[in-house]
Amino acid sequence: MRPVRKNSAGLSAVMLLTAGLLAAALSACAPGAPGGTGGAPGTGNAAASGTSGGSRLSGKLTVFAAASLKSAFTRLADEFERRNPGTEVVLSFAGSSDLVTQISQGAPADVFASADSKNMAKLQEASLVGDPINFATNTLEIAVPPGNPASISTFADLARPGVKAVVCASQVPCGAAADRIEKATGTALKPVSEESSVTDVLGKVASGEADAGLVYVTDVKNAGDKVEGIPFPEASQAVNTYPVAAVGTTRNRELAAAFISLVTGSDGQKTLADAGFGAP
Repeated sequence: MRPVRKNSAGLSAVMLLTAGLLAAALSACAPGAPGGTGGAPGTGNAAASGTSGGSRLSGKLTVFAAASLKSAFTRLADEFERRNPGTEVVLSFAGSSDLVTQISQGAPADVFASADSKNMAKLQEASLVGDPINFATNTLEIAVPPGNPASISTFADLARPGVKAVVCASQVPCGAAADRIEKATGTALKPVSEESSVTDVLGKVASGEADAGLVYVTDVKNAGDKVEGIPFPEASQAVNTYPVAAVGTTRNRELAAAFISLVTGSDGQKTLADAGFGAP
């Protein structure tokens, strides 16, 4: 609230009364102070609800997000724009490790959502993001073409001779999770290819180029009838936690904070749960 100057003691009673009424009117109509640039996301009415509230958010926000978030974040971006007329959310999806490389090289992102904490930590160590907030979890599932032609039923089946399995590369969160499961179970996979994102793995399975692929539960759910999913108990040994943070170079801190608050708030959590993600 803007301060209102007090009148000097030499004014008459009438002038004091008039000035007091005017000050009260100005105080009631004055706009709230704009949000600070260094505060934590989720503070203030606008950020807490993911809506513009009284601050009238506007401008373009660029969000870099892990490929597995495509469906959920597309819906959240649409909701954010609906709540905040005058805003535009530009989404860029890829493997988390690729996005880290792009941000490290100066790509103009405002928000980064990673599919694991390890890749987010790389940007934290370089002081390129603010404090991250965990907003979801995800686990691996085996995806097979409709009809499951290779008769895959267990994680160990992926190592059978002749089975064309596809996984994510080790630097990608879904690949790192697969590595942990291999070590925990003593199963050595020999994939026919290692992809840079989970969507690439899913694409090869859906097209019939692979007998099976390791993707996330959410990817299988969003693929509909393009693939079939085979859960396996060993997946619980490699649960990925998803963090989100504002990129330090952003000039849209208020927008970034409001979007992060939508993702981490009750409405965002419902959207993520509907897409198959677990709670953080």
